[in-house]
Amino acid sequence: MENTLINKRNRIHPHKFALWAAMASVTMMFGAFTSAYIVKQSAGNWLEYSLPSAFYFSTAILLLSSFTLHKSFNSFRNGNEQAYKNLLLISLFLGVSFVVLQYLGWTDLFVKGVDLKGNVSGSFFYLLSGIHALHVLGGIAAMVVAVIHAYTLKFKVTQFRVDRFDLVVNYWHFVDFLWIYLFIFLLIRK
Repeated sequence: MENTLINKRNRIHPHKFALWAAMASVTMMFGAFTSAYIVKQSAGNWLEYSLPSAFYFSTAILLLSSFTLHKSFNSFRNGNEQAYKNLLLISLFLGVSFVVLQYLGWTDLFVKGVDLKGNVSGSFFYLLSGIHALHVLGGIAAMVVAVIHAYTLKFKVTQFRVDRFDLVVNYWHFVDFLWIYLFIFLLIRK
């Protein structure tokens, strides 16, 4: 009986394992993209441009959203329903704001002449930031589901609901970390 309890405690939840496996796959994909970026940049004929301020603001917004979502999760686990719901809504708003700011940054770059058809440096930037934005939209969809659960289900802290919300938080922290990596990479490689 004791071995059964130990084994059960040490096993990772299958949904969390699947999420972490998917995140590892996405990490490898972005690693391949950034490697290709470095190789292509070293070939020469690389357009130099500065990142619009919208990307700096969006980075701060994403970091803040990760913080508020984590606080929402802690509030849920501690039984603080109002803080949980309010912080979850704030996190969702911040996540949407990130995508809007990314779009504004892309628009600013396009106006400055950095587009997909011109120099390959612009194409790489749109590829990296665009695919990341798609992953953020996936996180936003997960947060929308979490908001629906928060406002339609009776507030009750159960292990199942903690595990489900934990998946959202883990994924959101991942897209946050991924953007920080990409943002720093793009700043030092320009």
